[in-house]
Amino acid sequence: MSAEDPDTADGDEDEDIQYFVRIGQTDLDGTKSVERSLTGLNGIGHRAARLVAEEADVDRRDVIGRLDEETIDEIVETVERFAEDAPEWMTNHRNDFFEGETTHEIGNDLELTRRQDINRMKMINSYKGVRHKRGQKVRGQRTKSTGRSEGTIGVNVEAIREEQAEEEAAEDGEE
Repeated sequence: MSAEDPDTADGDEDEDIQYFVRIGQTDLDGTKSVERSLTGLNGIGHRAARLVAEEADVDRRDVIGRLDEETIDEIVETVERFAEDAPEWMTNHRNDFFEGETTHEIGNDLELTRRQDINRMKMINSYKGVRHKRGQKVRGQRTKSTGRSEGTIGVNVEAIREEQAEEEAAEDGEE
C-alpha cells in the first residue's frame, strides 16, 4: 500500500477531470467511461460507441473527462465520420430518398431527418404514412387488444353496485 492518504489521492484525480464534454450539440457526462458516455448521443448505441472508441485508439473503459483535448478531438472526428468507417448495415439512415446515399445521423439531425421522412410518407399517402396520420401502429403489431389510447372499455361492476346501493338507500329513505 502507498503511504499517501486515500482521501487526498482521490481529490487530486477529481481536480483534473472535465465534468462535461461537448460533442456536437450534446454535453456528455465526463465522469463516465468513453463507451457509456458516448451512448448519451442520439444515434450512438453501445455497439457504435465501442466501434468509435476502437477507431479512435482509446480504451473504452477510460473516463472521458480525464482525456486530453487531442484525444477528445479524435473521438469527435471519429463520431462525425462514423458512416464512412462503419459497415452499411450499422448506419441509421440508409439509401436516402433524395440523394440515395447512406449516412449516420447523430444528435438533433437524427430527429429532424426522422420527422422529415414521416412527413414525406404522410404526404404521399403511403401505407405507413396513413397509419402515422391515424395514430395507429405502423410496423405490423397487433391492435385488437393492445395500443388502446382510451380508458378502460367494458363493464365496471363496482360502479354499478354502488349505483344500485344508492338507489336502494334512496328508496328506503322515501318510504
